[in-house]
Amino acid sequence: MSMSLISCSNNHNQYVAELFETSAAGNKLASIALLDNSDKDSAVAITLHTNESYQTITGFGGSFTQSSAHLLNAISAANRQKIIEAYFGESGARYSLTRTHINSCDFSTGHYAYASIPGDTMLENFSLAPSKDDLIPMIKDAMATSKEGFRIIASPWTAPPWMKDNNDWRGGKLLPAYNSTWALYFSKYIKACKAEGIDIWGLTVENEPLGNDNNWESMHFSAEEMTAFVQDYLGPQLEKDGLSGIKILGYDQNRGEELKHWVDIMYPKNEKKNYYSGTAIHWYASTVDYFPDNLAYAHKAAPDKYLIQTEACVDADTPRWQQDDWYWSAEATDWGYDWAPEKDKHLHPKYVPVFRYARDIIGCLNNWVDGWVDWNMVLDRQGGPNWFKNWCVAPVIVDTTADEVYLTPLYYTMAHFSRYIRPGAKRIGLAMQDEDIQATAAVNPDGSIAVVLFNPTEQRKKINLSCNDQLTAFQLSPQSIQTLVLQKRN
Repeated sequence: MSMSLISCSNNHNQYVAELFETSAAGNKLASIALLDNSDKDSAVAITLHTNESYQTITGFGGSFTQSSAHLLNAISAANRQKIIEAYFGESGARYSLTRTHINSCDFSTGHYAYASIPGDTMLENFSLAPSKDDLIPMIKDAMATSKEGFRIIASPWTAPPWMKDNNDWRGGKLLPAYNSTWALYFSKYIKACKAEGIDIWGLTVENEPLGNDNNWESMHFSAEEMTAFVQDYLGPQLEKDGLSGIKILGYDQNRGEELKHWVDIMYPKNEKKNYYSGTAIHWYASTVDYFPDNLAYAHKAAPDKYLIQTEACVDADTPRWQQDDWYWSAEATDWGYDWAPEKDKHLHPKYVPVFRYARDIIGCLNNWVDGWVDWNMVLDRQGGPNWFKNWCVAPVIVDTTADEVYLTPLYYTMAHFSRYIRPGAKRIGLAMQDEDIQATAAVNPDGSIAVVLFNPTEQRKKINLSCNDQLTAFQLSPQSIQTLVLQKRN
């Protein structure tokens, strides 16, 4: 491990500086040597403003899906634990914020609900039985491995069909007669998880309420309908059942212009009691734009609320097995490459998977997002299993036949944030001269500072990082992500 001492605080505490890199050249969270001296005339100047404090970080992580859990059941115990350790162990990414699905979703092996008997309005037959062989054991294994623990956000893709106006898993709306039953469903779910030893931290009301063209599990809400359901049914039900500490996140879809409308409805200026704890967002509106103006608008609408990215993945594509170069190449496409309206085509060009992750996470953090959650943690070589055959890519891919595990470059990209920026960290101010690179910085609860830098160019960049007039120098490799950790010296 390469280290050097620098002075970087108002009272001149000494820090040990450590630099880690993932790059197209092959580094994977590798320790990188710092430079012995600085050259102000030829380096990119980055200044940390430790007196400028922004949002508190909730965490980073990925999602527990039935598909991922099913795959973990299909590989050896040793490889299963290798993956759990990679995500949740002290030697791994140390995921701190996660998501899972209530009832089935496209990344399930088939349709299921936790209460499937029509007319059971009091949910007397509610049971987590469909998840007890796969999803629940995966979550428990992660809990047993994680030293600091992690938060779980739970999201339904749909209510059971018998509660909907089309009696179908896909599309349709919740029948008004079942508003109370559906609110009770959330409460029953939280309590059933608690009985299994699993604490649910937060909920989203509905995954992608604007729909997915009825391709897989979905249920439609307008902003007005969701807000009425939260205010009149879900919030009061949780409060009645002693679950008022559960965070309710609204919206849970893309960051385009729709986001502005939703936050205007969710957070009316004259609301006396608002049950929303925050806003959930996804990244699928573009492969290149993280919509900073819309994120700023959402933050301004509710500056004291959470703003959490709850889903992202390389969609509409299949994994490349043991081909690191593909993840660093502009060959990936998304749903919009073929299907977006002509006016939106420019938002969906081919892209570099690693670049998209790094650019989006840094862009989100620098625009008030406090949590960032990836989609499936584990998929197979096809990009499933998925009952709809909606193939996608995950940071970890497995070959169940050969019992092999592939940690893709996306895994290491996520770890640059999740491992080093911890829950409770405060994003701080950062000024930089070079518009070709991105960077963000945060002060952790233990006083350490994490600075994540992303260089998509093919040029090596010399960096002079200044913190209260003290410099540390290093080189930012071409096509790389680096995390600089400044740890207080005892």
